[in-house]
Amino acid sequence: MDLNAFPGLAPFLDPVALAIVGGGTAAGVVLRTPFADLIRGVSALRVLVRRPFDAAPLLDQAAALTRIARRHGLIALDRTTIADPDMAAAIAACVDGAAPDAIAALLDERLRARSERHRAAAEVWAGAAELAPAMGMIGTLIGLVQMFTAMRDPAAIGGAMAVALLTTLYGAVLASLVAYPVVARLRRHARHEAQERARLVAPLVALAAIEPPRRRSLREVAA
Repeated sequence: MDLNAFPGLAPFLDPVALAIVGGGTAAGVVLRTPFADLIRGVSALRVLVRRPFDAAPLLDQAAALTRIARRHGLIALDRTTIADPDMAAAIAACVDGAAPDAIAALLDERLRARSERHRAAAEVWAGAAELAPAMGMIGTLIGLVQMFTAMRDPAAIGGAMAVALLTTLYGAVLASLVAYPVVARLRRHARHEAQERARLVAPLVALAAIEPPRRRSLREVAA
């Protein structure tokens, strides 16, 4: 970035302050978060640029599969290609003869597991939002210590004062304008997807009821 093009921004850019707040926040998140959840949190950023989940195409596909099953039986769905993993698991269980209540339980279990993964991803960014202001305060204390130890050197006081003030600014900006908005959007996407996926339960349960179940339990279906 060419600071000459934006001379007004130069006083607000300090690499030491950025390193303290950005590096400290990242280190704190890594230390407090399991590795799998950390990967989920980073990968979840892709959700922010995608369109919200829409169950309508899957509902249309379920309706088409229901028509096929009524004509040819559930076994005719054995080689059906389904991109959505939850729906694919439910259809496979229907073909294997699972009872409608087992299908409902399977979908509920997968929905809860998905919601837990979404919650873990959002918690990564919630942790960053909590840590950023604290790292800003730590940077302020570091800058004040440097300032007091350099009282005899006027040239050094300015740099130490900049670190003290800018770390507080960076911490507030990182929390308020980056981390918290990401948390809010991830949680909103998760709630929307859960609501949309709940619409799939009734048609898939009805699909399983087309033929008499062969008494398979949820444990067998999951296996």
